[in-house]
Amino acid sequence: MKIIDTVEALTAKSLLALPERIQRRLAGRPVVLDGQTLATETQLLLRLQRVAREPAVESLPIPEGRTALLKQSLPVGGTQPVGRVRDEKVTGLPARLYEPTGAPAVGPMLVFFHGGGWIYGDLDSHDAVCRVLAERAGVRVLALDYTLSPEVVFPSAYDECVRAYAEIVERADEWGADRTRLAVGGDSAGGNLAAGVAIEAARQGWPCAFQLLVYPLTDATGAAQSRKTFASGFYLTAEFIAPARANYAPDARTRTDPRVSPLYADLPAGLAPALVVTAGFDPLRDEGEAYAERLRGGRCRGGTGPFRQLDPRVLEHGRRRARDRASGCPDRRRVEGGLGRLRR
Repeated sequence: MKIIDTVEALTAKSLLALPERIQRRLAGRPVVLDGQTLATETQLLLRLQRVAREPAVESLPIPEGRTALLKQSLPVGGTQPVGRVRDEKVTGLPARLYEPTGAPAVGPMLVFFHGGGWIYGDLDSHDAVCRVLAERAGVRVLALDYTLSPEVVFPSAYDECVRAYAEIVERADEWGADRTRLAVGGDSAGGNLAAGVAIEAARQGWPCAFQLLVYPLTDATGAAQSRKTFASGFYLTAEFIAPARANYAPDARTRTDPRVSPLYADLPAGLAPALVVTAGFDPLRDEGEAYAERLRGGRCRGGTGPFRQLDPRVLEHGRRRARDRASGCPDRRRVEGGLGRLRR
């Protein structure tokens, strides 16, 4: 890591450790939009990003953008404590298993698909997130690294994730996973893939006990009002979404395909219960909440729980730190509680 990168990381960590009232002074006047007030910590980090003059990931060629995203993710994510980590392979794809401290010989396991608009992200960009999910919720997490676009286009990533999940069901014993307590989850594009895998699992009769969908992209047509309301000025922007969609689903006719847009899916009987997390200042907010309503009114067992103004310490498009001091955060308690139900 370059010296400047280290300085930036230390600056971010120092600012995040400050009391909220000091953060507010540094962040400036509260940002209020659509009846919501932006979290002080998020506003402060956005301001720090502008001061540091970091180029937006989407402004770079995709290879350079991938490097930039990883650079932003690693320093602020840090090395979060977890019982054990080891690399794996699933259907030939790279994967990483996270075991919480004191994990039982057999227990629940979350299969996690990373976000990044289908064109960015990997096991390393979401390493801190997976560590925190495993350790705080007390469940194994198996993260999968699917092939990105534009190297491949839809339905390649979707098909890879479905095939991988089918193999995970068969090989669950190898990782100490109880087949009856397997879950899927992911953020943004990863939430999109997780939703698709859960639907296919229900159709095939594969075990899937829970879905953790964190600000999932559920409607690739981009029709929701929040796509316009929060198009710029925050972490995820319209300028990021446009090339992501164009590279993953270049054929516009596929954008209402339920495998691209779960909002259009015919929900099967036996679909796993879900926790749908939406962020208040996010272009994907409305479609995430619309999908939660579909689940409520469809055949999803149990309930769904969309809620706005996701605390940035939970997840934030691969860039937010997942910190131990956030254990009192009510949003993260809901995420941990949802996964914690698998332990029962």
